[in-house]
Amino acid sequence: MNRFKTSKFKNTTPKIAKKDDWINNVRAGSFSCQGNHIKASSKLVAFNAEQAGGGMLGLSSVKPGSDGQWTVIQFSCHSDLVTDMDFSPFDESLLATCSADETVKLWHLCDPELQQPGSPELTLRPGQGRLELVLFHPTSSGLLAVGSNKSPLIWDTNRQDAPLAVLEQHSDQLQSLSWKRDGSLLATSCKDKMLRVFDPRAQLTPVQSAKSLQSNKDSRILWAKDDFLLTTGFDMMRSREVRLWDSRKLSSSVSSVTLSTSSGTLIPLFDDDTGLLILAGMGDTVVDCFEVSAEPSLSQVSHCLMDTSTRGVAMVPKWTLDVTSCEVMRVLQLTDNCIVPISYQVPRKHTGQEFHEDLYPDTVGTTPAMSAEEWWQGGNKQVEKISLHPDKQPKQKAPAAKPMPAKKELASGGSKEDPARGCSASSSPLSTPSSSAAPSRSPSSTSGLSSGFLPSPSPSQSAKAIQSMLGPMSKFRHIQGTMMHRDTHITNMRGLNLTTPGESDGFCVNRHRVAVPLAISGGQIAVFELSQPGRVPDTALPTIQNSVNVVDFAWDPFDTHRLAVAGDDAKIRVWQVPEGGLKETLTEPDLILQGHTEKIYSIKFHPLASGLLVSSSYDLTVRLWNLESGDEVKILTGHEEQIFGMAWSPDGKLLATVCKDGKVRIYDPRKSTAPVQEGPGPEGHRGARVVWVCDGKYLLVSGFDSRSERALYLYSADSLSTGATASTLMGVAPSTLIPFYDPDTSVIILTGKGDTRVHIYEIVPDAPHFFECSSYHSQEPHKGLAFLPKTECNVRDVEIARGLILTKTSIEPVAFSVPRVKKEFFQDDLYTDTAVCWEPALTASAWLSGINGKHKKISLKPKDMTPVSEAPKEAPVRKYLPSSVYLEEKTDEQKKDELLSAMVAKLGNMDDPLPQESFEGVDEDEWDD
Repeated sequence: MNRFKTSKFKNTTPKIAKKDDWINNVRAGSFSCQGNHIKASSKLVAFNAEQAGGGMLGLSSVKPGSDGQWTVIQFSCHSDLVTDMDFSPFDESLLATCSADETVKLWHLCDPELQQPGSPELTLRPGQGRLELVLFHPTSSGLLAVGSNKSPLIWDTNRQDAPLAVLEQHSDQLQSLSWKRDGSLLATSCKDKMLRVFDPRAQLTPVQSAKSLQSNKDSRILWAKDDFLLTTGFDMMRSREVRLWDSRKLSSSVSSVTLSTSSGTLIPLFDDDTGLLILAGMGDTVVDCFEVSAEPSLSQVSHCLMDTSTRGVAMVPKWTLDVTSCEVMRVLQLTDNCIVPISYQVPRKHTGQEFHEDLYPDTVGTTPAMSAEEWWQGGNKQVEKISLHPDKQPKQKAPAAKPMPAKKELASGGSKEDPARGCSASSSPLSTPSSSAAPSRSPSSTSGLSSGFLPSPSPSQSAKAIQSMLGPMSKFRHIQGTMMHRDTHITNMRGLNLTTPGESDGFCVNRHRVAVPLAISGGQIAVFELSQPGRVPDTALPTIQNSVNVVDFAWDPFDTHRLAVAGDDAKIRVWQVPEGGLKETLTEPDLILQGHTEKIYSIKFHPLASGLLVSSSYDLTVRLWNLESGDEVKILTGHEEQIFGMAWSPDGKLLATVCKDGKVRIYDPRKSTAPVQEGPGPEGHRGARVVWVCDGKYLLVSGFDSRSERALYLYSADSLSTGATASTLMGVAPSTLIPFYDPDTSVIILTGKGDTRVHIYEIVPDAPHFFECSSYHSQEPHKGLAFLPKTECNVRDVEIARGLILTKTSIEPVAFSVPRVKKEFFQDDLYTDTAVCWEPALTASAWLSGINGKHKKISLKPKDMTPVSEAPKEAPVRKYLPSSVYLEEKTDEQKKDELLSAMVAKLGNMDDPLPQESFEGVDEDEWDD
């Protein structure tokens, strides 16, 4: 190669798509597997979707629909984690998936707007344990390479009873595999640091192998430039590196590049036509582009900084590129919540006007060169190439699904399934794994408004049309958290116990006072009156002395003076705070509840019945107590490990629990001591909370996934055994998110101990279930957040919740309000009648006898405010004159008159006296001379 010859791709520039062109609300899964997590054909994009168990795939389209939006759905395709996937190079709708459930499945997919097939066209069962990799052959139809834990297998999908070849078993985990472009060889990389090159038709052992990698950490391999291999991995110093190898001599690399130190695996994508190499690290916010020259060598072309970290990357096929814009490559970056297209373009003078043939050599087409059987018999035909010139491209037709015979089980390999007829099987929105729901647009779908004109739509029709394009939105999405004036703070609080157990909220409040544990021996609790804010004196304070360490405590919702405290001695002490607050230290409780045999986890009062308390303990029981008599009235069993949290249903009939054994349970204590329902809970074991939402129809569980990432899970209370209906990731942090749910607005507010961010969501029973709202950020980490009753909110400022934040030395009120223009009106669309939750609906004895109660409700509307729904309608004021005024055609006579009028106006009033009229003339006798 001429050393002075420059590459025409050296100035290739990455262009990140505008946010309107991102595919939003994808909710990507964070799973540990060897795949790239996302693959694309010329029509569809498939990716790992977040779901407990991991058997779900997300699906969208490469291009938006006719309305300018992307439809994002998900469908269940395996019973366990989907580890890898690949689209057929000859059928844009044929997707192969492999899974930890030890199967490979072939799916003939439809557009995301349509219902996806309910069963695969083909299922392969290699019987070699968890499968990690799947890859279509580049030249032959129906040929797959499948990677099990230690062995690559070659499968002909027309002969599913057994693989064509089971290649030599590797000594450690198989990490990556790649077909050579001509389909003759298969290369693998392994945790044993070995690179292997197989010729499956000649022998089952490698034709080339060498211990070439420096680290046994995750590696990737792919073919580049004829006989050269490219690998990504780690060197001995744990720096990420890229190496080029001659496949005929693997003892040493021919070129290498060392990148930054990071734990994320480098995913390589290579374009044979341009020689451009994409490198994206898992968890990184950078996408690098290199060029692989013919020598070969690696030279960096671009360094693209992204907005969010990478979960996976994929390259779209060449024939989908915008060649008139000199786009030579397009990459899709998968992030937690969206897919970001990155277009790589070569700067040219006449971009958008002509086709630059030097940038677009003929590329491989979509017609297979041969069948799998022909290849196995020794055929080496190559795929016919096609031109990317817009005038020469053949019109692509949607490939028709091949008719498949009725499902039958095969002896040792796989099974053929009933064909999907017209793609009539159901699919679901991304955040709703229920397979019976129809797909719907996500709330954050990218919108593109049409530029066409509609025939005189009414304002309501226009609003509905725009709303349908933007998707459903929450009216609380712009909620604001505001720290209230310092005069309302309680400050100079010293000696607080900030390390309460994970099952405790850290402190508790009611409308009059707040209780905070102290880091003093004897399990002391300080009580502060909210009516007396300000600086706490430096002198000793009167406290409640429990004599043992405090594990949890709660105010009686119907008696603001009664405080129940659970100790690590398995006893519950009930205290009565005097009117006006503590004046002296309390040492003798009013009541002691004793029955648990081990330390208590948490306690909860019943929401409707007075004097009814529930507690959970290390003895793995849940016990109900009647404070009227001081007796233990029920013992609930069925838990096998630590009980993380409990919650009463809004109607007070049922009790939900979430447990370390990975189960969510629902009890009906008056009917059975065993759970009436049971289902899978969060996979993580660090902690969890549970709360009833949506009028008691759903359970929301805050916990951790298998990667210790915080997550929210939504369960249907009627079908707990089917698992989570929807879920969303909340980031990595050590503390459990503690939820507060407002049943009037269906808004849930969550934060963890030690956090600075307060998350806010609106929860709805219909997909997509979670609507994220604006978050609140505190200036320093807080140790707890508790909320006051709804009647404490200032409705004139459109407050929907008021909370108290506990810091190291203070208690600070925070008001959560919704911005509104007409604050002089009562916002009745936000404030429904609220329950009188501070008054009991019945007694504990009545509830235990089978009677059910219900809270009364009151309106929060002040007498002097008018509901905004009854506000007088303002007459619309036209800001500009109608266009007809400006566009009206004038006659020549009208134009002449206007011109004359303008000239006269410019000259001024012609009736004024002339200047010479003011001059004085000479006398008459002077004319005689």
